[in-house]
Order: sequence, then C-alpha cells, then structure tokens
Amino acid sequence: MVSCCQSKVMSRHLRYHIYSLLGLFPFWILCTSSRCAVRHQVADCSHLKLTQIPDDLPANITVLNLTHNQLRRLPPANFTRYSQLIVLDGGFNSISKLEPELCQSLPLLEILNLQHNELSQLSDKTFLFCMNLAELHLMSNSIQKIQNNPFQNLKNLVKLDLSHNGLSSTKLGTQLQLENLQELLLSNNKIHALRGEELDFLGNSSLQRLELSSNKITEFSPGCFHAIGKLFGLSLNNAQLGPSLTEKLCLELSNTSIQNLSLSNVQLYRASNTTFIGLKQTNLTMLDLSRNSLSVIGNGSFAWLPHLEYLFLEYNNIQHLSSRSFYGLANVRYLNLRRSFAKQSTSLPTLSKMDDFSFQWLNCLEYLNMEDNNFAGIKSNMFTGLKKLKYLSLADAFSSLRTLTNETFVSLAGSPLLILNLTKNKISKIEGGAFSWLGHLRVLDLGLNEIGQELTGQEWRGLENIVEIYLSYNKYLELTSNSFALVPSLQRLMLRRVALKNVASSPSPFLPLLNLTILDLSNNNIANINDDLLKGLEKLEILDLQHNNLARLWKHANPGGPVQFLKGLSHLHILNLESNGFDEIPAEVFKDLFELKSISLGLNNLNILPPSVFDNQVSLKSLNLQKNLITSVEKNVFGPAFKNLSNLDMRFNPFDCTCESIAWFVNWINGTHTNISELSSHYLCNTPPQYHGFPVMLFDLSPCKDSAPFELLFMINTSILLIFIFIVLLIHFEGWRISFYWNVSVHRVLGYKEIDRQPEQFEYAAYIIHAYKDRDWVWEHFSPMEENDQTLKFCLEERDFEAGALELEAIVNSIKRSRKIIFVITQHLLKDPLCKRFKVHHAVQQAIEQNLDSIILIFLEEIPDYKLNHALCLRRGMFKSHCILNWPVQKERIDAFHHKLQVALGSRNSAH
Repeated sequence: MVSCCQSKVMSRHLRYHIYSLLGLFPFWILCTSSRCAVRHQVADCSHLKLTQIPDDLPANITVLNLTHNQLRRLPPANFTRYSQLIVLDGGFNSISKLEPELCQSLPLLEILNLQHNELSQLSDKTFLFCMNLAELHLMSNSIQKIQNNPFQNLKNLVKLDLSHNGLSSTKLGTQLQLENLQELLLSNNKIHALRGEELDFLGNSSLQRLELSSNKITEFSPGCFHAIGKLFGLSLNNAQLGPSLTEKLCLELSNTSIQNLSLSNVQLYRASNTTFIGLKQTNLTMLDLSRNSLSVIGNGSFAWLPHLEYLFLEYNNIQHLSSRSFYGLANVRYLNLRRSFAKQSTSLPTLSKMDDFSFQWLNCLEYLNMEDNNFAGIKSNMFTGLKKLKYLSLADAFSSLRTLTNETFVSLAGSPLLILNLTKNKISKIEGGAFSWLGHLRVLDLGLNEIGQELTGQEWRGLENIVEIYLSYNKYLELTSNSFALVPSLQRLMLRRVALKNVASSPSPFLPLLNLTILDLSNNNIANINDDLLKGLEKLEILDLQHNNLARLWKHANPGGPVQFLKGLSHLHILNLESNGFDEIPAEVFKDLFELKSISLGLNNLNILPPSVFDNQVSLKSLNLQKNLITSVEKNVFGPAFKNLSNLDMRFNPFDCTCESIAWFVNWINGTHTNISELSSHYLCNTPPQYHGFPVMLFDLSPCKDSAPFELLFMINTSILLIFIFIVLLIHFEGWRISFYWNVSVHRVLGYKEIDRQPEQFEYAAYIIHAYKDRDWVWEHFSPMEENDQTLKFCLEERDFEAGALELEAIVNSIKRSRKIIFVITQHLLKDPLCKRFKVHHAVQQAIEQNLDSIILIFLEEIPDYKLNHALCLRRGMFKSHCILNWPVQKERIDAFHHKLQVALGSRNSAH
C-alpha cells in the first residue's frame, strides 16, 4: 500500500515528467535578452554559456532548465522573482556551494537537480527550508562524506540520487529521517562494507529501490538490512560478489521485506541449493541473475523461492539444466533464458544442455524466452509441464531443427500457447500437422528460415484460432488453392521475399481468408496474376505488392485488357505498389477503393496519368510518386487526390516547367499545408533547358496569366449562368418587393396618385423605432431638434405613450399618427427581438399596404446590407437616397446631418 503522502509526491514526480515533455515541443516563444526558450510555464536556458541567472523570464514559470552552462552559484536573491518554481535543473555546471536560503526563495520547489557539478560538502542547513522537495539529484559531484544530518528536514523526499560520488559509507545521517524515501541511489561510489549502524537513519523508511550497484562491497555486517524499516528492492549489479558473498547477502536479507533483487554481473558462476537459502523467509518476486557467466545450477538451487514470479538468466554460460534445476519455482510467470547456455564445442562429444522435464515445476510460467542458444533439437518432453505458457520465443535457438514434424511440439500439447517465434532456425520443411498440438495459437512466426516447399494446407492443421502467420524471408513457397483453406480465422499473412510461385492458381489461394486484414506479397518478382487473386478479401486493409513485376498487367495492350486485381477491396487503407515497372495506370483501377488513405506508386515509370484516376480518393492522406517520369502535374488529374492530402512525395521526377504543365502545381505548393519533404532540393525542373535544375517552387507564374481565347468563352458562359441563377434567387427571395415597385410604376403610368395626408392630420412628424439600448442617443439628439423647431414633434416611446395602455397597441396607434417612420439602425436594433419581430415588421407592412414612401433610415454604425436584410428584411436599394442618412463621425458635420434629416422629413410620402 502507498501512503497518501507518497501518492502526493508520486503525482509531483509525474508532473515533472510532463513538464519535461513540454520542453521537447518545437513551438517556442523566445525571450528577448536571455535567449531562453519559454513555452507555457517551462523555461529552457540550457547550453547558453550563462554565468548568472536570467532576470527577464516570466515570473510565473514553474520549470527552469539551466543545464550545460557556466554557473558557479545559485544566488537565492536571483530566484526571488521565480517563486512559483516547482522544478529547478542546474545540472552540468560548476556549482560548488548551495546556500540554504535558496529554498526560502523557492517555497514550492519539488525537484532539484544538481548532477554533474562540484559540490563537495553538505551542511545541516543546506536543505533546511526545502520541506516540499520530492526529488534531489546529486549524482556525479565530489561528495565524499555526509556529516551530521543534512537531509533531516526533507520529510517529503521520495528520491535521493548520490551515485557517482566518492562516498565510502552508506551513512547519510545520525538520526531517523527520510520516512517517505522510496528510491536511494548510491551506485558507483567507494562503499566496501554495509554495516547496520550506518543504515539506522532509514529505520522508518519503506525503500522501493536501494541502488548499490558498481560498488566494491566485500562485507555485509550482521543485521545490516534489518536496520532499514522496509526494503522492497535491492540492486547490486556489477558488485563482484562471487558465490560465497552472494550466499552471505541472501542470509542478511532473511526476514526482510525484499521483493526485487538484482544481481546482474556479480560473478556468480555457480548456484547450489544453499546459495539462496537465506531468502526462504522472504516474499521475493523478482530475481535478476543475468550476465554472470553462470555455468552450474545445482538441483534445488531455487527451492527456497516459492514466491518468485520473474527470473532473469539471460547471457550466462549454463552447461547443463537438469530436471530438478528449477524445482520449487511453482509461481514463476516470466523466465528469460536468452543466450543462457554455453556454446557447444565441435571437438568434444555433444552433451545435452537440457534434460527432458526441465520445466515441469513451472506450472504458472506464461512467458519463456530461449533465443540464441544453439540447442541440438526439441526433445519429446522438453516443454512438458508448462500448463499456462502463452508466449514462447525460440528464435535462433537450434542448430539442426531442419524439419518440423507432427511430434516436434508434442510436449506443448497441454500449454495454452498464443505466440510462437521460430525465426532463424534454418527450418527447411514443415510436415502436415506439425502444429496440430497448438490449438490456441494466435501468432506463428516462421520468418528468416530456409523453408522451400509446396503449401498444401495440411501444414496448418489444428490452428483453429490462428490470427497471424509470418513466413517472410524463406527459400521458396509454392501455393495451391488449398494452401490456407484450414485457417479461415487468419487476419495477417506475411509472404515477403519467399520466391512465391503459382500465385495465379484458380481458385485463388487467398479465397478462404475472409477475415484477412493485412497481406504482404512484396519482393517476390510476381509477374502473372489474375483479377480474382484478391476476390472475397473485403476486410483487407493493408496490401503490400512492392518490388514485383506487374507492369504488363496494367497495359492497355495486355491480352484481355488491364487486369483489375484490386476490385472489391472496399476497405483497403494502405496500398504499396512501388518498384513494379508500371508505365500505365487504368483509369478506373482505384474506382471502388473509397477508404484508401495511402497510395505508394514510387520507383515506377509513370508519365501520363488518366484524368479520373484519383476521382474517388476522398480519404487519401498520403501519396508517393517519387522517382517516376512525371513531367506534368495538372489539376484535372491531381486535384481530387491533393484535396485532403497530409503527405506528398513526388521527388526526383523530371518536371516540365511550363505554364501548361506545372502552373497549377506551383500555385498549390505555395498555398498548401501538406507536408512535402525536401521540396527545395529534390523538386527540380528538367525542361525547358533554361530552367534545368531550377527549383519547381520558384517557377515564375507571371507569364501564365494571359487569357487564352477559350477562357473568354468560358467566362461568358459562366457569367450567363450566374446571372440566370441570380435572377431566380432574386425572384424567390425579393419577389414581393419587385411586385411593390411594379404596382407603383403601373399607378404612375395610368395616372393614379395617392393624395397625401395634410400635415394637420398627423400628430407627430415622425415615429422613431430604436433599440432599447439606444434610447439615450435618441433622447439626446431628437429632443434638441424639437426645441429648435417648434413645428417638429417626434413620437418618443418613453415620453409619449399613454400610461396604462398596452405597449403593442400603443406602437400601432403611434405609427398611424406619425407622418414619417425613422429607423435608428445599430447592431442593437438588429438583435432587439421586439423591434425585429413587431415594430419594423408593422412599419414596413403599413408602408407597403398604403403605397407610401415614408420610411427614413439613420445608420449610427456601418451595417453591411446582407446583415440588414437578414435581420430586418430591408435593403438600401428599397429607399430613395435622401431617405438614407449616416450619422457623421466628425462633429462639424452634425449640422449638415440635421439639414438632411429636415429635408427627408419634409419630403412628400407619395412614391412618385
């Protein structure tokens, strides 16, 4: 269980790594004088040869990187500005002294890194104020001795790194401290002995990791590890302990909380039944004995480790493994035996490296790695007893495993094996039923062998749950129609570089594989296939056919026409057809491949592509056409493919730099966000001679702007079409207005004139429609006009509405009693719901019904016509010019505005 305090500190540790990752992003905001790079709250001042702390960084930074500079001190006064710092990295400088006041200036500091400096002494006051510190990195300094208790105030410290110093003792204090410490790193020091009293300061700690590697330890004093409160992980790699001292170590670990023990390269050349006897009273779950030149594992050597789950024995020199070498390891789940056994001498009689039933005790083993061991072969009971084995790697494990028979894997009959790796074993033949014992197998890797045979399909008998078969890089494989008939569950089939024969057999060898998603047939020099090769593979997503010889199949001169072998692959995402010698592409070859995201056609001989070849590639993200013979990149061919493209590779093509060939391409390049690698160096003009070797992106487009005669015809036709569309839309949306003006015109021609009302019939000169938020402006500018001209009287809602009258009724009556209607148009009016839905609608409707021209528009702001039409269904063209007024910005023009308003108010209301 991890305490709440530990969880808090661990979250701080995670936050530091997140800040570190932020520093890797390429988008920086550069500081002006310090040249530090700042992004978010992370400042990177590394590698700038700084001799003092920058004083112009943002005050809110939380991470400051000062590594690889020339700093000699960290003056606390210089950090007062950066009181929000959580992480301070001052590694790789020349700092020789640390002042206690530093943490006073940085009260939130959690991680302090001072590795590779020149610190030699730490006093009791050095970290006096660093109460929040969770990690302290002091590796590679000159600290030779810790006096008194410099770390006693670091109650939240989780990790302390003092490796690569000159410490001769593990004593870091004289009293109990560091109760939350989880990692203590003391590797590469000069520690020769572990004594109990020197570790007493850790009496209340629960160390997850005590790192003492690369120390020349020769003594373990009685009870030295019992001085530590709880020790879960101990690493003594490269300590040169030997068998006797290793046994002594295990005795000292007896009755501790040790769970992980790493003893890599400690010269443990033999293990007996007493080597680990001291660990019998522990709960050890991980033991690393790699790189020890371990040659002898005696019977029952691991009998004292019943709780062990992970055992690492790679890179040793085991001479012989008996049936009782692994006795007692009933709970081991992971066993690594990579290159663990001695190489056989050709001059000596061949001895068995492993007896039958060697793994019989490993009832819980799930992962077994036996790579690079050069065994003679697989014995009948080699893997007997592995009742839970799921992963088995035997890559390069055998010297003479030539033929796989139906008895080879009989010892795995009781194992629920899921993954089997048999690469690099010089296998030349697979007999029928060779894998019939492995009914649970999902992944079978047989690559990089010497298999050369006809696949009848019986080779896979019993593989009812197989998902992937890897057969790439073998001698030769000849297919039949039944080659994969017994494995319909197959999803991934790799047949790269196997000199594949009889691919064109009918029915197709791949017809039963209805669940196939990945098929690799590349590097096989295939020249003849039929259009039913991939029939039924509707789930196929990735198809690799590069480095074959399929050019003839797509030629129009091919007997029977181009072979459409890609038809029906409606879910194909990635298609690789590089290096096939193609010089023609059928126009409809990609027609049904709607989900294609990547097409690779590089290293072919393509020159002219059909205009419609990419028309259906709406999902295309990556297109590779490098090293072809393409001279022209035209919109009608590449426009659909380039529309949503993320990556384009058309390097090393002999582009014809003329207006007709690449003008559209150059325009597209200069405006696209698509990733085009090496654009300036590998996209060069080949013709005409004056542009040879010239970068395509710099091609001058100015001569390409002259209009050809056909362009004029195109423009005329387009204009006529646009005018027609405009008229239709105008009638649809503005028909009522046209009808209105038509009626006015008819009345004028026929002599009908509406008799204007006499002035005395109107109570108000004008009714003012305005948004509620504009009431102050209306009152401020219309009231003075009434005072200056007694004949003018405006209807102002706040003043002239009768008390107690319904608002909507009052609005209707007031509009009828007003000679003119003034719209005070602002953004507020366009958004005012009462104005939009009632006032404006009623005023306009009344004007239309009475055939009156009584509306005046006053614009206080610049309002586009389309917004006016969208909000109020009005346009400036509906009104006479003297009825449209704009409020002037300049004060001297206000009088002119008032004059124009009076003219508009005095004009007749009749439409003629």
